Amino acid sequence: MKLFSNLNHLYSYAKRSNLVKNSFWGVSSNIGQNILFSLFFIILARAYSRLDFANYIVANSLYGMVVSLSSLGLGQWFIREVISISDKRAFINQYFKLQFLIGIVFYFLHIVLAYALYEDQLIRNLSLLLGINIVFDNIIYVIKHVNVAEENQRKTFYILTIEAILKFIAGCILLLAPMSILYLSILLIVLRIITLNLFMHYGSSGLLSFTSIFTVKIEWRSAIQIVRSNWSFIIIGSLSVIYWRLGNIFVSKFLEVDDVADYEVSFKLFSIAEILPFIVSTSLFPVLVKAFQQGSYAIQTVYKQTFFLYALYGLLAYTFIVSYSDLIIPRLFGPNYQYTFVYCNQMFLTMLVFPTALLQANILVSMKLEKIDMWLNLISLLLHVVISLTGLYYFHSLSVISYSIFLSFIVFHLFQDFYLIRKGIITLNHVFLFYLVSTILLFLFYFSSLLINIHVLYPVYWSIILLLSVLFFIYLDRKGLYKIRLGYSN
Repeated sequence: MKLFSNLNHLYSYAKRSNLVKNSFWGVSSNIGQNILFSLFFIILARAYSRLDFANYIVANSLYGMVVSLSSLGLGQWFIREVISISDKRAFINQYFKLQFLIGIVFYFLHIVLAYALYEDQLIRNLSLLLGINIVFDNIIYVIKHVNVAEENQRKTFYILTIEAILKFIAGCILLLAPMSILYLSILLIVLRIITLNLFMHYGSSGLLSFTSIFTVKIEWRSAIQIVRSNWSFIIIGSLSVIYWRLGNIFVSKFLEVDDVADYEVSFKLFSIAEILPFIVSTSLFPVLVKAFQQGSYAIQTVYKQTFFLYALYGLLAYTFIVSYSDLIIPRLFGPNYQYTFVYCNQMFLTMLVFPTALLQANILVSMKLEKIDMWLNLISLLLHVVISLTGLYYFHSLSVISYSIFLSFIVFHLFQDFYLIRKGIITLNHVFLFYLVSTILLFLFYFSSLLINIHVLYPVYWSIILLLSVLFFIYLDRKGLYKIRLGYSN
């Protein structure tokens, strides 16, 4: 049958494709890393009081917001430029020095922000320590994107796996020899220095060295011009982190300490779920850039090949959490978190549109429409802030944050749809079918959960959907309507 011939063709393509290989290494290593990071996170939640844990989370969230700005969001611009530039070494080292110096500036800005927002001395002290990672992260940021551009991400994944192991060991030390949250933060900085050295000596393929900070000269006029001409990347690159970390800031300022812990536990599970679409999108981006250079038909083809999988994954992740979060969270984090699953389920509503929104954002940037993507991100962030602050004023509940995130993401996705329709990448029918089919599948799941125990429903529900999908593709194959297009491999 043509269908099985096409599937065999797909398997052969996957074995050869750099996209698939990089995505495989990215996903597999990130699963391992996040298991270890999650175990460390669980140990922290169990080892410290909710107050100390919440203070650590607040300081870490503040650091996360600042570090997202410190890189200037130029990662995608860098990948796009370094692919075609002739003198790669000089270009990379200039970019490296620029990121290092800006990291130092943002470290001091981070300290000012911590002292301005919070009077709690523990949060301030933690911010002083954790903020050092801003400089380290800016250096690692450069090396990560060099590896993406060179399609050599395996090195990045190896080093990050080592870092995850070291962090897990730190958690084990904490179990054996309890220490204050400040001493733990110092230990984590030491481990981060080890990671940094691994990136410099192994991950950079000899393209970078610390001596370049002193020897390489930066043409500051050119650097300022680059930042000015690519300021949209700065906003795009930082908004995604600010968007999520604002939730912690809002919760810490308007709600209770317990709510900070519940939000972070929910977000931790969400961040694990977003690994797969994020890593695939990172590997997919260079392919999208090359497809755009070949013409609109090429990028349409890549989009059609990937959109269904992104959408299906979002629905799979959401229904999984709704089915099992009430069992998973208390067993992982302890009895103090037995009601956290309610907020986790609410946060995971966003997973229904997050993967496809990520794909469509990469499409826009690959088409050099980053300013459109920037404005859409700004609109989404502004909507999130307005809904959150208004909702928290009237309803003193963590649910407000989760629903605010979901509603602003829906608006963000709709605006993306609008621009992609205008550019001829997708059609109105495609958009309509996505929302219609997603709604129907969700309705069927909820309706079935009234009749079947939800813990049993999940495997039954998805087995039926998989069977119906296979039968549907067999039907299309017999009618000659199904064909897998496998162009644009690397």
